Amino acid sequence: MATEKEKMRSGQLANVSDPELFADLLRAKALISKMNTMYLGSPDLQEVQKELLPNIHPTAKICPPFFCDYGYNVELGEHAFINFNCVILDGAPVKIGHHTLIGPAVQIYTPQHPMNYLERREMVESAHAVTIGNDCWIGGGAVICPGVTIGDRCIIGAGSVVTKNVPDDSLVVGNPAVIKRRLD
Repeated sequence: MATEKEKMRSGQLANVSDPELFADLLRAKALISKMNTMYLGSPDLQEVQKELLPNIHPTAKICPPFFCDYGYNVELGEHAFINFNCVILDGAPVKIGHHTLIGPAVQIYTPQHPMNYLERREMVESAHAVTIGNDCWIGGGAVICPGVTIGDRCIIGAGSVVTKNVPDDSLVVGNPAVIKRRLD
């Protein structure tokens, strides 16, 4: 039988009040609190980030403040950059490719709550992986919704809400985000 953590990571309904998940959440929140008292050049920042986010490349950079749920579901590629005040709710894997730039106040969500209000009372949710390709630029304040895949070399306009997959080499903007043109 799958654990609640395994269910959560695989897109199944999971009990988010499960003791293992709650302990993981508390651990992450303590590390986030510590990290968010540091500045980008702080000598201990990379060490705290590596403890919180064990799947980030050593050349990746995250500007505090930064917020996430668990940390261990976030993967950052070489030279990826996350500007300040970003939120990644990582119940499922969030993969951000090499040389991808994430603007300030970007929000990336994997959790999906049940549509039925009675089920929402039960403290269950599913989570759906988000993938952002290599060499992308996600403009400030953009929101990436659960289950979205953004291809390589894409630009997501500031303030856009991405609800559907985006093919390689696309410029998307708006709420909901739509493809405005192909990038060459």
